[in-house]
Amino acid sequence: MKKAAIGVVLVALLWAAPALSEPTYGERLGWGPSDRILIIHCDDVGMSYASNRGATEALDYGLVTSVSVMMPCPWVGGFAEYVKANPNVDVGLHLTLTSEYDYYRWMPVAGKTAVPGLADKQGCLPDGVSDVVQNATPDEVETEIRAQVDRAETMGLPITHLDSHMGTLFATPEFFERYAKVGIEKGIPILIPANTAGTGADPEFVKAAAAMVWAGGLPVIDYVHASSYDWKTTDKREHYSKAIRELKPGITEMIVHCTKPDDVIGQINGNRDHLYGDYTAMISPEVKKVIEEEGIILTTWRELKKRRQAAKD
Repeated sequence: MKKAAIGVVLVALLWAAPALSEPTYGERLGWGPSDRILIIHCDDVGMSYASNRGATEALDYGLVTSVSVMMPCPWVGGFAEYVKANPNVDVGLHLTLTSEYDYYRWMPVAGKTAVPGLADKQGCLPDGVSDVVQNATPDEVETEIRAQVDRAETMGLPITHLDSHMGTLFATPEFFERYAKVGIEKGIPILIPANTAGTGADPEFVKAAAAMVWAGGLPVIDYVHASSYDWKTTDKREHYSKAIRELKPGITEMIVHCTKPDDVIGQINGNRDHLYGDYTAMISPEVKKVIEEEGIILTTWRELKKRRQAAKD
């Protein structure tokens, strides 16, 4: 679907958005109306050795079902070796347009000449989302998205989905259109929830965007759970257990950041011990037991794509 066509469809679907609340996208993908389907998704893979260790151990334990990789970051190669040994891992790209730490930074994959609006005075990606919105054009954003996808393909990473580091690709409708354009063109699922409860996003726009992505042949989920950053504790087992018990019918992606403690990670991102709480919760028998007791269905983006291909529109 070309960019202009995406914009037209998005506007048209915006007027129809209130009718999209039923059935859930879980039902549209073949699950029952009361089924609670969950992707436990680990962001920031490849950012550091500690991030990779936490993610791989959580994947091996079996609670984390999906991850996404930050392609501009220096430890992507290490995770690529893990994927070679574990080819069925659900690996997406955490499309990265910012470099937010003070001294541990990364550059745009496309290079600063190709995307000058995505390069700061150091030649690195901007410090925050507002800097991207202020300085980068939609064309530059699309160029960088394609460069990150190309690098993953060159490395042999099986791209099961795309999402957005720090939510940058949801910051403007124009950025979102380029994100959706690449996903639809390449047949790669993108993260877009139909329901925006608790996210602060415009619900009508997001529902229309979700419908447009579905019409483009890609799967859509119902909810995103991204509250773990608000849980400033190193023991998040009870928080996650409660959140899992309260899941609604439909498909939810629960975002985690599994960082395993080492001597370096604190120098990178300061006092972020609460990230260790994600890691320990995701290798926790208590959390696994709650999932079993609640009858939660764990899934992956790879499975969602297969179900979308088989679904009736």
